[in-house]
Amino acid sequence: MSSYYSVRPATVKDARTIAELHAHTLQAVLEGLLSPEELARIQPDAARVAHWRDAVTYGEPQVLLAVDGDRPVGFVGFDRSRDPKTKPTTGEIWALYVQPGDWDQGAGLALWDAAREGLLDEECTEVTVWVPLRNERALRFFELAGFKRELKTARTTAVGTTRLEEIRLRRALD
Repeated sequence: MSSYYSVRPATVKDARTIAELHAHTLQAVLEGLLSPEELARIQPDAARVAHWRDAVTYGEPQVLLAVDGDRPVGFVGFDRSRDPKTKPTTGEIWALYVQPGDWDQGAGLALWDAAREGLLDEECTEVTVWVPLRNERALRFFELAGFKRELKTARTTAVGTTRLEEIRLRRALD
């Protein structure tokens, strides 16, 4: 398997692929946190495909796709922060997912680097990301990328009937 991934802007034709990557990776990430029934409900259904088609079409968020040759392996969505009361120069990683077979191979880093460049192009000076507290893999990834936990930002988010604690992480863009 290659450890080199290229990153390109997603196209409308990629919407189904992104929805599939999103659903399958989310299932892997949330395994052990959600019941098997709730995991099974996370599917690349029409609503998820439409969500990513709209994101690509309207650029909210901007979506980039990581590929190994022609094989899509992950994606990142980023834009201005959606959090209330943030500065207009604050960006946010809305989503960053890499399929499990490509974890720890460099795809996440390639996506983060591309998103960072995109946020700098948008004149953002800092970036945030929300991560479930029990997602140790994602927390470790973002902390290795220079993000710091903002301890007073913990919030609870519902995923199906399960409630997950999330925390915001932040770093300067330089």
